[in-house]
Amino acid sequence: MTHLWITGASQGIGRAVALAALQRGWTVSATARGAEGLAALVAESQGRIRAFPGDITDRAGLAAVVDAVEAAAGPITVAVLNAGTHQPTDGAAFDPTVYDRLLSVNLGGMVNSLAAILPRFTARKAGRVALVSSVAAYRGLPKAGAYCASKAAVTALAESLRLDLAGAGVTVQVIHPGFVRTPLTDKNEFPMPFIIEPAAAAARIIAGLEGNGFEIAFPSRFIYILKLLRVLPYRLYFALVARQTGVSTGL
Repeated sequence: MTHLWITGASQGIGRAVALAALQRGWTVSATARGAEGLAALVAESQGRIRAFPGDITDRAGLAAVVDAVEAAAGPITVAVLNAGTHQPTDGAAFDPTVYDRLLSVNLGGMVNSLAAILPRFTARKAGRVALVSSVAAYRGLPKAGAYCASKAAVTALAESLRLDLAGAGVTVQVIHPGFVRTPLTDKNEFPMPFIIEPAAAAARIIAGLEGNGFEIAFPSRFIYILKLLRVLPYRLYFALVARQTGVSTGL
């Protein structure tokens, strides 16, 4: 029996993945800070999803959450570490507190989540962990310095763990969503090409979790474009981004 533990489950992608996993017949344990959102998720699932409130920035507290999850529902077999945040940034009005916050949540929270689950997986020599990054990890984007930096770090972390745990019975994956309609993307003040709904994102994630590929990335057309941009020389990359976003590169 697959037992999914997912963080950031009270809204957006996390909520959609929890519901999609339940439809696949998985046992689902959901964690988030938002008690109201978790309660709504449990109600929609008619009580079949178990809620375990927790804050990914609280390392000791998150370890206690995982203890409670496994005591209530048995060993976790799949962990989707989805919780994160976003706030637009402007390099011309540099605010280090925004960087501190996003790195603390998106990277520090990921480390705390891994600290809570990986020792269990390595001890059992079994388990699957998927780190939710973003296509923003591929290259730096305007007004997103803190977010891109945090997600690039998450992707590099996942790559290293994939190598480190290859012989330990633990499958490591990274999830690179494009634009998904969530409260976080609602903060964006620019056109979001190929934006999809959370249910569509969840279907792609569940399909990826049932396979053994490292990267789960979507939507495909957007991913192809971004991976092409990833290999362009900086001068061409900056020029193309400036044209699409209206920023000036000074080049």
